[in-house]
Amino acid sequence: MIRWMRALLRFLGFLIVLAVIVAAGAWFWAGRAEGPTIEIRQPGEYVGQATSLDVMIASPDGRFSGVDVVVEQGGREFAVFTQEAQDPAATPDPASRIYVMRPIGKQAIPELQSGPARVIVRASRPVLYGIRQALTTATRDVQVRLERPQVAVLSSFHFINQGGSEFVVYRATPEDVVSGVRVGDKEYIGYPARGAGITADPAVRVAFFALLYDQATNVPIQVFARDPAGNEAVTPLDHRVIPKSFRKSRIAIDDRFLGRVVPSIAANSPAESIPTDDLLAGFLAINRDLRQKNNQYLADLSKKSSPELQFKDVFQQLGGSQVEAGFADARTYIYQNKDVDQQVHLGFDLAVTANVPIVAAQRGIVVHAGDLGIYGNCVVIDHGLGVQSVYGHLSSIETSVGATVDKGQRIGRSGMTGLAGGDHLHFTMLVGGEQVTPVDWWSAQWLQDRVLRKITAAGGV
Repeated sequence: MIRWMRALLRFLGFLIVLAVIVAAGAWFWAGRAEGPTIEIRQPGEYVGQATSLDVMIASPDGRFSGVDVVVEQGGREFAVFTQEAQDPAATPDPASRIYVMRPIGKQAIPELQSGPARVIVRASRPVLYGIRQALTTATRDVQVRLERPQVAVLSSFHFINQGGSEFVVYRATPEDVVSGVRVGDKEYIGYPARGAGITADPAVRVAFFALLYDQATNVPIQVFARDPAGNEAVTPLDHRVIPKSFRKSRIAIDDRFLGRVVPSIAANSPAESIPTDDLLAGFLAINRDLRQKNNQYLADLSKKSSPELQFKDVFQQLGGSQVEAGFADARTYIYQNKDVDQQVHLGFDLAVTANVPIVAAQRGIVVHAGDLGIYGNCVVIDHGLGVQSVYGHLSSIETSVGATVDKGQRIGRSGMTGLAGGDHLHFTMLVGGEQVTPVDWWSAQWLQDRVLRKITAAGGV
């Protein structure tokens, strides 16, 4: 009996030791468990007056036991968010994620001062049946920047045609601000004035901007400067708008036209899935969806604009051409006596005879040379400071991307590629990616009064 009791005690001791070892191992491995992943998406390098926090936190098992976000500066921690507070700024996600979005700038944390600070995010999840917590901490060092930029307009007499372009000279500081002109909700980025030949003051900037054909004549126009922390300064731009009226037209389309353009454009745009078994449906997909994509592509080309002004004289119109359609022509398309679509034609259709040589309207660098959907064979030339010219429906292209072309240099021949009803050149101008009337740019008086005079007055050559 005694021997049996001793054996039992030894066995129980073994079990206890084993349990302790297992518990210690579980405790050890639980301590090595992966905590939630933390992605600090905002802020970036700077925090300003109204900077926002954007954090994504994911847990591998979908459970969270705590989330805490603070801003640390000068030995003090300023609470931004805790999960226990049930703050509506944290939105649970079905994919086991928590998103924390809230302001952390000076307006939200008045105690913040200019200088270094740190964003700290801590997140934990329960492991080992909640006995331990797997913790992750992520930090981001930031610079608190509270001083607003300065901006002042230097040029005068800003007269702008509705649907047209204008030019401004202004001063913006400090050096690292993004600045330009805001017309309603559209922003036109400015460039260092040395690119236009103005070298007197490195803080001077220049910008072309536009009042679009569909914007109200009383839309606010401001010059702005915004620093990397999001602090912004604005000043109204003294200006006068010349209202314009635009044509409305009705365009009949038939099966012969559809049979020529729809299969061709569909073949050149394989990624668009344009139907060809139903020609009218194919035309509508082209005229609506592909038109929008093509125009967005043109708008994006403004990012490739040179900071150097490439011209000092008027743009050249296609010689001997007849205007078949004008800028901002509101078109209603008619098929079998029914209205089927409405679109706005943002350019001039210029016709001479078939396959006439097409020349560059002004000196610049080619940023597109190839098919472009509704525009067919198309060339886009960059003239610097956000100004670009577009040549569509060409039968052939005689230049290439990256080539520098001179004013009057041949770049192709007219044609009827793309969504063209006949042989002609579709020509338009872009300012900051927005399509504007070419009429301004064909006028030597406009160029002198609106652009060159301001450059000279600011000390340019």
